[in-house]
Amino acid sequence: MAVHGTLLPPPPLLKLTEQGAVALFLDFDGTLVGIAETPDAIRVADTLGKRLESLAERMAGRLALVSGRSLEDLATHLGKPAIFRAGSHGAALIDPSHDMIGQPPEKLPAKVTDALSEFADSQELHFEAKSHGAALHYRARPEMQATAEEFAAGLARAHDLEIKTGKLVVELVRPGGGKACAVHILMQQSLFAASVPVFIGDDVTDEDGFAAANTLGGFGIAVGERKSAAARYHLQTIEDVHQWLKL
Repeated sequence: MAVHGTLLPPPPLLKLTEQGAVALFLDFDGTLVGIAETPDAIRVADTLGKRLESLAERMAGRLALVSGRSLEDLATHLGKPAIFRAGSHGAALIDPSHDMIGQPPEKLPAKVTDALSEFADSQELHFEAKSHGAALHYRARPEMQATAEEFAAGLARAHDLEIKTGKLVVELVRPGGGKACAVHILMQQSLFAASVPVFIGDDVTDEDGFAAANTLGGFGIAVGERKSAAARYHLQTIEDVHQWLKL
């Protein structure tokens, strides 16, 4: 596993684009905006959506936001910028015209979301209902990690679901999808053809995106202190990400 002390910052984006077409895949929380105590408490600049549109124009449209948040949730913070967006860890994708790419995933069974909600209430955790998943956040009680993950794993086994883990959160989703899948699907779009994919993210779920970029001839950029198994480069802070992107 790579230690960030051994990973260098990436070459300037302008230098990369001078060498050929580049496609950017950007995580949201912890990469473009700071992480908060609860998902709805994040602070997002009113101009971020428009700035992402401007960045996409500079990239000839080859930019996608790839987030664990649902598309609907992203819209509450960014509006609906004319860029590619992949929500629910890549399970739901839309193009800049807001048309769906592929079929939307199914919602979780109500008995699963009810069980997670009841467990969160009983353990003083934060329950987050999503369009195509549900999450337990234990940021306020980090000592509950093993208990929360064990409970979620039991539900996953009982209902043929998958688990996504991240920074002080565990989430249940339908099988399939993932950020790697989103990268592969988007790289098949005509606009992204023959470009070098660059995935930027800060969390465990972004490792799949890094790996997909590697497979397709590109690379990943890890953000923050977490060690990365698949990233080639490293940026220390969200501010560094914004500066690198000229966002």
